[in-house]
Amino acid sequence: MKKLSIILLVLAVACVAMLSSCKKDKTAAVSSAEVSSEKIEVDEDCLFAINYMLANEIGATYAPGEYAIPFETIVAVERNDSDEVLVWGDFWVFNYNQNGDVLETVSGGNHPGMIRLDEVEYGYELRDFEQVADGADFDASAKEIFGEHYEAYKKVASDEEAREEVRRAAIEAFVKEQNLSVTQYKDYGWPARPIAK
Repeated sequence: MKKLSIILLVLAVACVAMLSSCKKDKTAAVSSAEVSSEKIEVDEDCLFAINYMLANEIGATYAPGEYAIPFETIVAVERNDSDEVLVWGDFWVFNYNQNGDVLETVSGGNHPGMIRLDEVEYGYELRDFEQVADGADFDASAKEIFGEHYEAYKKVASDEEAREEVRRAAIEAFVKEQNLSVTQYKDYGWPARPIAK
């Protein structure tokens, strides 16, 4: 049930930015990360697959929490003739525990890179996630992975204010979807931040 709720949340978060045409009876959407950048349309089923992977595969590599909430800023999308979709973005996931009316961050992090998906009968299937390297190799690997989209990625990655707006929108959508009595979220060592109900 928790996984289903996360999946439904992902779709709700994606709808924050704008709606587009419907497909397979789901609410169509673009990336919730369009707060700070040009609007890049992303098929709702692509976002579904990406956010499911972020919450259930990447999020599972961190210390567990009660809830996993992913969000992303999409930098570029390319589709080729073989039903393959390439999505470059600044991908994030955080795990939270609820303490009273506050979601407290337990763990999580940033995973920029390029996700390769195959379109299949029921939506999209993750084929590969090429992530930017950590440490000293970060910039070189980001240039290699993002290629012609590197400058757009740098712009997105450096806009902390816009990223926090996208994160708050994802949390607000999750809280609403889960009907949680939460009014704030808090990172360790930082003051709690309010969310809209």
